[in-house]
Amino acid sequence: MRGRKTAQRGLVCLIDLESRIPATHPIRRVKAMADQILARMSWHFEAMYAAEGRPSVPPERLLKAKLLQALYSVRSDRQLCERLRYDLLFQWFLDMEPDEEPFHATSFTKNLERLLHHHASEMFFAEAVELAREQGWASNEHFSVDGTLIEAWASLKSYRPKDENKDGDAPNGPSASGPDGADASGLPKPKGRNGWMDFSGEKRGNDTHASTTDPEAKLLRKGRGKEAKLCHGAHSVMENRNGLCVLFEVTGALEGETKSSLRQLDELGYRGFEPQTVGADKGYHNSEWVQGCRDRLIRPHCACIDKRKVSGIDGRTTRTGGYRVSQVLRRRIEEHFGWLKTTGCLRKSRYKGIARTNFAAQMAMSACNLIRMAKLALRDAASPPGATAAA
Repeated sequence: MRGRKTAQRGLVCLIDLESRIPATHPIRRVKAMADQILARMSWHFEAMYAAEGRPSVPPERLLKAKLLQALYSVRSDRQLCERLRYDLLFQWFLDMEPDEEPFHATSFTKNLERLLHHHASEMFFAEAVELAREQGWASNEHFSVDGTLIEAWASLKSYRPKDENKDGDAPNGPSASGPDGADASGLPKPKGRNGWMDFSGEKRGNDTHASTTDPEAKLLRKGRGKEAKLCHGAHSVMENRNGLCVLFEVTGALEGETKSSLRQLDELGYRGFEPQTVGADKGYHNSEWVQGCRDRLIRPHCACIDKRKVSGIDGRTTRTGGYRVSQVLRRRIEEHFGWLKTTGCLRKSRYKGIARTNFAAQMAMSACNLIRMAKLALRDAASPPGATAAA
């Protein structure tokens, strides 16, 4: 029999948010682990705020909101605050009452400088990694490294010569202008707010040019045949047991993958890890990286470029079983970048500058780790007693 719809009536009713979330939903595990991490950071939050004055939006709520933003691909702070008005799951995750007025989107803007100054995202990410180590989900010896580029929030039209003044004129002023509105160097000026520009035949480089929108962004391309874009560099270290990201940072794109990975390997030692092997792609098959790993008593398991001979890696390394395993597992690090750029909405940064982009990227990567850790927890709960984790 066909059901008939009834008009919605405005009645006051009681809603149990706990009953609305399925008992086996991974978000329950994510929330529990996030609350555990934030409880460990409570002493750090005390140092961030004054002892007197009007209470602020709890920093725990702001950081958990950033996790939601990454987990559910919310593209902006304003859209997130809008969803807090009607999404019961979001309210439950942030421990909000259904009739509670959500905070305004400018709360993120006002508190971002404080969170950046006190390295809140770095500490949250590190605590998530420590939680994984306590549960035995992270390897202590075998790792993989890789890097990617995050497109900056800046247009190529903003990539102008460094010696231009604020009006877009050459150093000698408007009198040095050439034909058709070009400056003294022959470069056409953009007309209007979003005018057309032609870069054909123009030589541009990071030494002579900079973006007026985001000066920290650099013009780079990922590889041969790829288009050049204004980007920031992102570098990651993954443990090979369950594919969790144990180090992640956004840096200046000109630093390079080799130097960044060696610095991150040193950081692993400072954090109590004992790396024995590190897998990598062909971009790391160079003397500086291989010798750097050897100096740190780490076996380099990078993919080799044909006909390139690098001292420190040869058939004695590439014929071993451990090398073959590293080459299979190191590809999983691409899953982090794929998740970050699609689900985490960070293919193109929504922020200007390295610091703000790094904050958003680390919270998104923390969310990626937490969702994977939640599934590992459900797997361990369903496994028979006495089962051990893979090496």
